[in-house]
Amino acid sequence: MDRKYKIPFALTILTFALVGCSTNKIKVEEVKPNPLPKLAQAKSLVPVFSQSVSSTSKADPLRLRLDVDNGVIFALDPKGEVAAYQGKQRIWEKKVSKQGLSSGVEAGEGTVVVGNKKGQLFALDQATGEQKWTAQLSGAILSASLIQSGRVITVSNDGTVYAHDLATGQQVWTYNLPNVQFSLRGMASPVALDPRTVLIASSNAYVYALDILSGVPRMQRRVAVSEGRSDIQRLNDIDGDPVVAGQFLVTTSFQGQVTVTDLASQQVVWSEDASSIQRPEVMNNTVFVAQADGKITAYALTTGEQLWQNDSLLNRQLSNPVVLGQDLVVGDLDGVLHLIDPTSGQLIGRSKTSGEVRSLREIDGQLYVSTRKGALSVWQNR
Repeated sequence: MDRKYKIPFALTILTFALVGCSTNKIKVEEVKPNPLPKLAQAKSLVPVFSQSVSSTSKADPLRLRLDVDNGVIFALDPKGEVAAYQGKQRIWEKKVSKQGLSSGVEAGEGTVVVGNKKGQLFALDQATGEQKWTAQLSGAILSASLIQSGRVITVSNDGTVYAHDLATGQQVWTYNLPNVQFSLRGMASPVALDPRTVLIASSNAYVYALDILSGVPRMQRRVAVSEGRSDIQRLNDIDGDPVVAGQFLVTTSFQGQVTVTDLASQQVVWSEDASSIQRPEVMNNTVFVAQADGKITAYALTTGEQLWQNDSLLNRQLSNPVVLGQDLVVGDLDGVLHLIDPTSGQLIGRSKTSGEVRSLREIDGQLYVSTRKGALSVWQNR
């Protein structure tokens, strides 16, 4: 089962907006997104693929990311279907679960892996979509698995890390993350550090390095702290995937910090206050963070010096930022894909998809986008 107290991110924002309370009356401060700023320049992206699937609840943090392997795009529908596309042609489509699907897609080593809120993990053949095996986990699966070194690594939303044999689906090991009384509903995906090590970010603001084959912990490091009087104000989840940049590990946390840790010494190099539930981005020794309030900030990777901050997209519920070519791209609640100059932070263009952007990925020079309304698309620079 899930942890007892899982708080939707939208609810925490509403909670923090309560001000001026008295014995009989609570005043709710309305937070409006900034209007789209006018642009001096007008770059745009070119769509190369699009597919519509079922929408998801606004209160649910599902990111439903796309994946691609050997030129084939893999997408899922929250109602329970998985499909594979070669270019714009659909190769196969399979109904996987009557209980729906809730994770992103992970594809590799001939296998496609997806999961659902009932804790069911499904492995499909990449070429045909036929089911290879299924496994039952102890909690909802809200983030994509990792396929690495013959293992499928998955984190259930009750804080249990699972490793299954890729070929057979046999459970190889589990690792239990420390339980917390309150946390945001959501979970960072497992991230490969090297062929034998997987990084797991948790709701207690720690990152754990586990041996992929055995599950033996190799490192655990606290990367954020939070201050507050109430349990909600002390929420300090890491919901954005960690990023490995050479010898450095870059993390963000809700109501915490953006932190850079030296993996060799396991010591924090620097940490700056920044609340974010999104994966950071790193390019050319620069760390880019989309904060919960809509600010986008760039830091020097090795020193933490703030290079620039863009506050023109305040309260627009930004997605994770990604680098596409020479541009930084971030999506928002209206489906706008904003193009930003990574050296200055200036907005330089935009394109439009449908629905709140939940996930951006850059793979082989193309941008993979998924939205809450079920608009799945692939874009590239002009």
